[in-house]
Amino acid sequence: MFLLWRGSILWRIGPALLVNLIVAILVTLAHGHLGQFKIPIGTVPFTLIGLPLAIFLGFRNSAAYDRFWEARKLWGEVVLRSRNLARQCQSLIDGDGPARLEGPGSGGLDDLRVRMTLRAAAFAHALRHQLRGSDPMTDVQRFLREPERQAMRAFSNRPHFLMLRMGDDLQEALRGRRIDPCVAVAIDGTLSALSGAAAACERIRGTPIPFSYTLLLHRTAYLYCYLLPFGLIDSIGFMTPFVTLIIAYTFFGLDALGDEIEEPFGIEPNDLPLEAICRTLEIDLLETVGAPAPPPLRPVDYRLQ
Repeated sequence: MFLLWRGSILWRIGPALLVNLIVAILVTLAHGHLGQFKIPIGTVPFTLIGLPLAIFLGFRNSAAYDRFWEARKLWGEVVLRSRNLARQCQSLIDGDGPARLEGPGSGGLDDLRVRMTLRAAAFAHALRHQLRGSDPMTDVQRFLREPERQAMRAFSNRPHFLMLRMGDDLQEALRGRRIDPCVAVAIDGTLSALSGAAAACERIRGTPIPFSYTLLLHRTAYLYCYLLPFGLIDSIGFMTPFVTLIIAYTFFGLDALGDEIEEPFGIEPNDLPLEAICRTLEIDLLETVGAPAPPPLRPVDYRLQ
């Protein structure tokens, strides 16, 4: 574990650590002098500041991890509710034949049950792209009919558009007496839960930890580590660069790790593997309607996308 590079935050904080090490070496060679002047800082200020700084960095990382864990639970809710929707469409909505995308007697996407099931997969892909600020059309178009694909392009919030179409199909089933009104309420509850999970994800993405708080911790950590050699040189001498490097690695690493997991929907190594989650859900829903499913995503360099 000591020599492990994969998954380490070191690649991100490496330049700052190198500069800090160079400063510590120069201070050690000059024995704490800046020109003709001795910098008499001592260890007391660093003792007083170090413990509160570590506590506040830990608190910020806890807040960032809470955001990460809530985001993971919300995506678990999307998977659960989508599977429930597929089951409800299969068992609670009447149809003339089997709810299959392909094969004899199948209605394809013209079958309301198939359409709603596969639209749940499109919803997951659209939500992933909405959170990452990318275009979902390549991933969702195979689950939608052509008129729906064209209409979707005009909407800025594509997951909301898909929920509107879900509501239209549920209303069509009610009007055609293909579903009992009491049962339709249960399906509508599933759709509402999916919308709620999407809105909660948007809340996390749109409400970061206050920047002023992050900036204060960032500046304090860097000032502490760059001034630390002046406080250690008189007490530990030539060991100053080594000790400074260890402390700087801890503080810089905590600061950078909080930045990375604060936004869990990105594509950084420690962000949520949204593509793999969407692929897992896509496989489940395609198998529900009897369609061939793609293979699950595998880790690349020990990392899921």
